[in-house]
Amino acid sequence: MDLFESSADTKAPLADRMRPTKLSEFFGQEHILGEGKVLKEAIAKDKLFSAIFWGPPGSGKTTLAQIMANETKADFIRISAVVSNVAEMKKIIADAKNKIELYGKKTILFIDEIHRFNKAQQDVLLPHVEVGTVTLIGATTENPSFEVIGPLLSRSRVLVLYPLSTFHIKKIINLALKDTARGLGALKLKMELEALEVLATCANGDARFALTTLEIASEMLGRAKTIKKENIVEATARKASYYDKKADYHYDTISAFIKSMRGGKTDAALHYLARMIEAGEDPIFIARRMVIFASEDVGNAAPTALVLATSCMQAVHMIGMPEASLILAQTVSYLSEAPKSVASTEAISAALADVQSGKLDPIPLHLRNAPTKLMKELGYGKGHVRYPWRDDPGAHSTSSGSSTGGMEYMPKNLVGKKYYKSPKRG
Repeated sequence: MDLFESSADTKAPLADRMRPTKLSEFFGQEHILGEGKVLKEAIAKDKLFSAIFWGPPGSGKTTLAQIMANETKADFIRISAVVSNVAEMKKIIADAKNKIELYGKKTILFIDEIHRFNKAQQDVLLPHVEVGTVTLIGATTENPSFEVIGPLLSRSRVLVLYPLSTFHIKKIINLALKDTARGLGALKLKMELEALEVLATCANGDARFALTTLEIASEMLGRAKTIKKENIVEATARKASYYDKKADYHYDTISAFIKSMRGGKTDAALHYLARMIEAGEDPIFIARRMVIFASEDVGNAAPTALVLATSCMQAVHMIGMPEASLILAQTVSYLSEAPKSVASTEAISAALADVQSGKLDPIPLHLRNAPTKLMKELGYGKGHVRYPWRDDPGAHSTSSGSSTGGMEYMPKNLVGKKYYKSPKRG
């Protein structure tokens, strides 16, 4: 069966039947498919290039690759990196070479989840992509700069695909309701505006999710002809969050969470906390990040922040979810609202920089340990005042709690060096 015949197969899922077969039917991604944009021009002029499509599920990666082949009359070979191997790729490449030599026909090799290929598998593609034996289109939800080898990236263009807007999702839903050949048009269904809004929002930019949910809702209607909000809610059961603990979205969310607390934006921080909780993130991981934050960002401006954050981690471990979400929320709101100081963070960074890159002068003799008679004779510990705040007449306490006086504590080459700049708050 030709790959595009599936769209006419009434037994296929709705999302597959409604898959666009030409560029005029494709919604979204105007940044690469709008008039004069890079991919639109390449397709129109039949000058395709190897590319990596990087985007979330349901954004159209597979569909767009199929359309590229259809519009340029190229052979389309689709494989999955999950199950494919080197032997299969070598056969595909050999066949592609024969098609060029015998018929002048190009081949688009679409590799789904290309990030799952190891280095050796990706290396096999290099020479053939470079000379144009195949036009490679790799699809990935992962950051290709981490998952695709450099030489292959340099021979391809990375094109980012974004989640579809609710506007585009609504257009796709309405098209599926009206299309009598591929969609649900023969059923003559209507959809309430509120139901359409809920489904478009729930889809979160994923066209496949929207069409699958629509199909389920239509099958649940019985003799009714109107899809209502409650039908959509029941069909979705529960919105599936796009959140992979090993993927970029995981790191993007925790980054937004930390930055929101750092900026004192409590509501935003609670929003990203809710996202992580709903997605099933390990609550200990969240609590651990807050312990770090309490020291790194709040510091001595509010010393109790570290105490609270540590208690939070212990309590979350003892209580478990879902009740632990209350403890996490309390701590998030405290850390967001607390005054901030990075004095300690900057101080240790500066001290480490000196230790790592500078000449380390000897520790002053009066500060050294003197457990033996010989060491004492050599001057180890000589003249050291044990409690300078009490016994050194020239000592006085600084605002940061340290003591100064006639005795020097720094190595000779760092005398007078200041690392810790006491904050005005806290």
